[in-house]
Amino acid sequence: MLGKFFDKVKDGLARTRAAMTETIAAVVPLGTRLDDDAIDDIEAALIGADMGLETATEIVDELRDRLRDEQIADGPAGVMRILEEQVAGIVALDEGGALPLEGPLPGKPYVILIVGVNGAGKTTTAGKLAKRYADAGKKVVMAACDTFRAAAIPQLEIWAERANADLVRAQAGADPAAVAFDALAAAKSRGADVLLVDTAGRLHNKVNLMEELKKIRRSLAKQNPGAPHETLLVLDGTSGQNALMQAREFNEVTELTGLALTKLDGTAKGGIVVALRREMALPVKLIGVGEGVDDMQPFDGAAFAKALFAE
Repeated sequence: MLGKFFDKVKDGLARTRAAMTETIAAVVPLGTRLDDDAIDDIEAALIGADMGLETATEIVDELRDRLRDEQIADGPAGVMRILEEQVAGIVALDEGGALPLEGPLPGKPYVILIVGVNGAGKTTTAGKLAKRYADAGKKVVMAACDTFRAAAIPQLEIWAERANADLVRAQAGADPAAVAFDALAAAKSRGADVLLVDTAGRLHNKVNLMEELKKIRRSLAKQNPGAPHETLLVLDGTSGQNALMQAREFNEVTELTGLALTKLDGTAKGGIVVALRREMALPVKLIGVGEGVDDMQPFDGAAFAKALFAE
């Protein structure tokens, strides 16, 4: 997440950063120790950025411990540096936690199941991933398993064409698990490197949605016991604490392996990334800060923290 994309992340987090830095600049004096009121104001700023109460409390408790016997010679800038270090430590990926995007893939076809509520950006994320894999020389098949939303299949067709990917689809209302089964069979017979499975975000109730996702997983596993290799939950970065609730619900039934955060360029609540990482113990694997095909990139925790607290 360097160079041009880092600049996009920094720009995308501008509203989140401004809300926090204005508070910190107002309450942190030069050359003195922080008092309890200042610490409380910093905690409130972190909560306001949607880091959540537990995460914000953990951060400010550590901040208080570090500054118990220290003066902050450079005032707000010093506090921001410490906060950046703390956030980077929380959101950092575990070893091997990144989504494999280049080189040999651990499975052929490498099956990525993409889940989430309607409007979060699932289909767009699938399309951008297809384009990225295709640009890396991978043969891609896409499965249109959202057979309930009228616009889903045409939208995926457009992305498949952009990525020069094969698309497996069925009529509207068809059984999504059957589409997934056929798509994996097609991917195997065509020697595809990657199978991207787009799913519905809403059926007529939540129970049905979750049962449908379980069926899709079972359908994939029938042909390949290792599939799906990745189950990515796509979350709208503007949805704040609702994203955390969605992550908990989906993780109960779909065995998530990671998160993809979209639309972070349109929110003052970018701290939700920190709350999700800490409270769910799931890696954030992709981050989106724009509509362009290259605006969905691998997540870099250190760069994210820098962008969140950069001057």
